[in-house]
Amino acid sequence: MKSHYKVVVIGGGVVGTAILYHLAKYGWTDTLLVERNVLTSGSSWHAAGGFHALNSNPNVATLHAYTIDLLSEVEKESGVNISMHTTGGISYACNPDRWDALKASIRVFQSTGIDDVRLIGVDEILERCPIVKPDGIIGGLFAEREGHIDPSAVVHAYARAAKNRGASIVEKNRVLELNQRPDKSWDVVTEQGTINAEHVVNAGGLWAKQVGRMAGLELPVSPLEHMYLVTEAIPEVAKLGHELPTMVDLDGFSYLRQEQKGILIGIYETDHRHWNMDGAPWDYGFDLIQEDPDRIEHELTLSYERYPVLAEAGIKRWVNGAFTFTPDGNPLVGPVRGKDNYWVACGVMAGFMQGGGVGKALAEWMILGEPEDDIFGMDIARYGQHASNRQYIKETTGQFYSRRFVMSYPNEQLPAGRPLKVSPSYDQMTEAGARWGVSWGLEVPLYFAPKDYVENPTLRRSSAFDIVGAEVRHTREKAGLIDISGYSRYEVKGPQAQAWLDHVFACKIPKPGRSVLAPMLAPNGKLKGDLTIFNWGDGSYWIMGSYYLREWHMRWFESHLSEGVEVSDISDTYVGFSLCGPLARKVLERTTADDVSNEGFKFLACRTIDVGLIRAKVGRMSVTGEMGYEINCHASQHRSLRETLLKAGADLGLKEVGFGASLSMRLEKSYGIWSREFTQGYTPQMTLFDRFIDFTKPDFIGRDAALREKETQSARQLQVTLEVDATNADASGYEPILKDGKLVGYVTSGGYGHTIGKSLAMALIDRELAVPGTELTTFIVGDERACRVIPASPYDPEGKVLRM
Repeated sequence: MKSHYKVVVIGGGVVGTAILYHLAKYGWTDTLLVERNVLTSGSSWHAAGGFHALNSNPNVATLHAYTIDLLSEVEKESGVNISMHTTGGISYACNPDRWDALKASIRVFQSTGIDDVRLIGVDEILERCPIVKPDGIIGGLFAEREGHIDPSAVVHAYARAAKNRGASIVEKNRVLELNQRPDKSWDVVTEQGTINAEHVVNAGGLWAKQVGRMAGLELPVSPLEHMYLVTEAIPEVAKLGHELPTMVDLDGFSYLRQEQKGILIGIYETDHRHWNMDGAPWDYGFDLIQEDPDRIEHELTLSYERYPVLAEAGIKRWVNGAFTFTPDGNPLVGPVRGKDNYWVACGVMAGFMQGGGVGKALAEWMILGEPEDDIFGMDIARYGQHASNRQYIKETTGQFYSRRFVMSYPNEQLPAGRPLKVSPSYDQMTEAGARWGVSWGLEVPLYFAPKDYVENPTLRRSSAFDIVGAEVRHTREKAGLIDISGYSRYEVKGPQAQAWLDHVFACKIPKPGRSVLAPMLAPNGKLKGDLTIFNWGDGSYWIMGSYYLREWHMRWFESHLSEGVEVSDISDTYVGFSLCGPLARKVLERTTADDVSNEGFKFLACRTIDVGLIRAKVGRMSVTGEMGYEINCHASQHRSLRETLLKAGADLGLKEVGFGASLSMRLEKSYGIWSREFTQGYTPQMTLFDRFIDFTKPDFIGRDAALREKETQSARQLQVTLEVDATNADASGYEPILKDGKLVGYVTSGGYGHTIGKSLAMALIDRELAVPGTELTTFIVGDERACRVIPASPYDPEGKVLRM
C-alpha cells in the first residue's frame, strides 16, 4: 500500500470492485480499493444472485443491460468462473391491470433498445416452469437475458480483472477517518496508516452511512431486512430436462429461481423491517439476521399455493440478510455538492444488475467529466437536505420495499414522507379543494375538486380527467391562478454576474427589465438545463427552473463559480402565483397602480411592481401559452398575494387551477419540460432548443460541440408533436413510435389537449420523418394506435395570445 493514490475506493462489494475495474479499464490504474474485512463481506456474499434486464426507469434498464453483457466479458478477462446461468425470466400477471402494465412496459423496453423481451401466454409459462400453478395467471413477460450468477464469484472476477489492469486492493483495513486538505485531496486514515488520495469513492454498502458521516454527509439510505429460503432437492425439479427460468410473481410478492435441484424463493413482504438505520456494526460481515418466517407468513402462503411442490420440500437454509435501500430504490451515484472530489456509489440495492452500469457511469464521470448516459435517475443530486431526515428515510425506504411488487399507477399519490414542505397558502388551498402531488418534498396542487371527491387509481384516463378539462377551458376562456411555489429560483449577483451568466448559459443574456429562455450546456454539447433568466435591472438576476432540480443545478453552478459572482438558492424564500388567461390583465390592473398594459409591460418583460400590499417581482410570461404574469413574492406574503388576486378577480371568474391543467396546456403549445423533452442525454438540435442559442458569443460552455452539431446537422432524431388516435388513455412517455413496423422514435411525454379536444404527444423521431402529415403508429397502454406528426403548437400556433 502506497501513501498516495489518485483514487481510493472504500468498500469491497460488487459496486466497489466494479468501479475499480472500470477506472482501470479507462486508464486510471493508480487506484486502491480498501475493504474493512474481506471482499464480499457485506451484502454481496448472501445476495440471491439473480439478474434482470428490466427496470421501471428506462435509463436504469439500459445500464442493467450493459451490466449483463459485461458479466461474461469480465468472467473471460479475469478467469474466474461466475456460474452464469442465463435461464430467461418470466414476470407474470394475475389481474387485468397488471397485464395491461406488462403490455405497456414491453413497449417501453422496445423503445429503449431492449428487444429480447416478449409477452407469453399461460401455455408457454407452464412449458418453461411446470411447477407453477396456472390458476388466475393471465400471461407473462419473458426476458431472454435473465438468470442468476454466483455473487461472490462476480465480486472476485471484477477484483481480479481490475488488478490485472494495474489496480490495487487491500483487505482487513478499515477506514477510520476522512480529512480533506486545502488542495481538495483527501487523507484516508485507515488501520494500516494514512493514504492521501485525489478522489475518494464511498462504495460502503451497509456502511455507507458511516463513510458519509466521515465527510459530514447524511446520506438518504437505510438497510432493510430481506428474506429468502433455499429448499432441499425437489423431484419435480430434478427430473426436468431444462433449468427453470427466474420467476417473478408480481401479485404474490415473490421471486423464484432454481438452486441446484431445489429452488430459491424470496419475498418482498409488505410488513417491512429496518435494520441498523445508522449503518451496520463494524464487526458485522459474514453474518445473517435471525429469520422470522411469521413476518412473511401471508406472502409465503401465497408462494406455497402458487408452487405446490413447496409443500413437500424440505428447507435447506433460511437467509435473512440486510440490503441498503434509497427512498426510490435506485442507487446514489455521483459527485457530492460542496464536497470536492468526494464521490458516492451506494444504495445499490440490485448490485448484481446495476453494479457494472454504476461502475461505468462513475468512472466516466470522474475521468471524462460527464457520464455517457443520462443517469439522473441514479444521481445523488436528485435528493436534497430534506431527504437526510431519519424519519423521512424510514418512511420512504420502507414504502419502497413494501411496494416492490405492489401494482403502481401513474396517477397514484403515495403517502410516505408527506406532507413535508408546504407553501404558505397550503391550508387555504386545501380548504378550496386542492388535491396534492409532491415535488422534491414540496406539496404542489394537481387540481381542485369537491371535498368528497376521491380519484381512482388507473392506467387510463382517471375520474379527474373532466375536472382537469374544466380547469383548462376556464383558464383559456377567463383566468386561472396557479401556485408556482414549486419553481426553483436562484439569485445571481456581483460585479461579474453578467459575465458569469454569459459563460454558463448558451443564450444571449437579457437586457435590464427583460427575461429569456435559457439553455445551459455541458462541455460535450448536451443539455444541462432549460431555464429562464430574469434581469431585474438593479444588478441582480434570477434563474428559474424546475423545483426538483435544485441540488443538481446548484452543484453545476457552484462547480463553475468564479470571482466576483454569488449564486444563491432562494427557492424556499420566494414563492408566487401564475395569473394567466384572457382576463389576467384586468385582474392584475385592479391590484396595482403600475402600468401592466401590453404596451407598458410587453411579453417577456420583468420588473418589480406593487400588487396590493406586496412589492412583487413579476415576469410577463406563462407556461400555459396564455397571456399571463408570473408574480413572485416573499414566502411570508404568499397568503396575502393569493387573497389579493382572488378578491380582485372574483367577479371576473378567476379560479384556482392545478398543474394538471398546466401540463395539458403546455402540450397544446408544444412546450417541452425537463426529464421529458429535455434531458442531459439530448442535444440542442434534437430538442429544437438550439433556436435559443446565441452562436455569435465567442465563449460559453458547450459552444464548440453545439456549433459542430449545427454545422453538420448531425442530430439523427428531432422533436415533434403528434396527434394520437387514442380513446380512453393517453401517452405518458417512452412509448415506441413505428413507421411500417420499424422503430423510428419514442414518445417523450403525452396527455390530452382539452382545448383542441385531441390526444397529444411529444416525441423524438428520425429526422426524415419529422414532417407534418407523416403517418405513424404507437402503443398506448399496450394497444396499437395510429398517430401523425402535426405542426408544433396546435393551440395558437403564431403565439398571438401570449402577446395580447
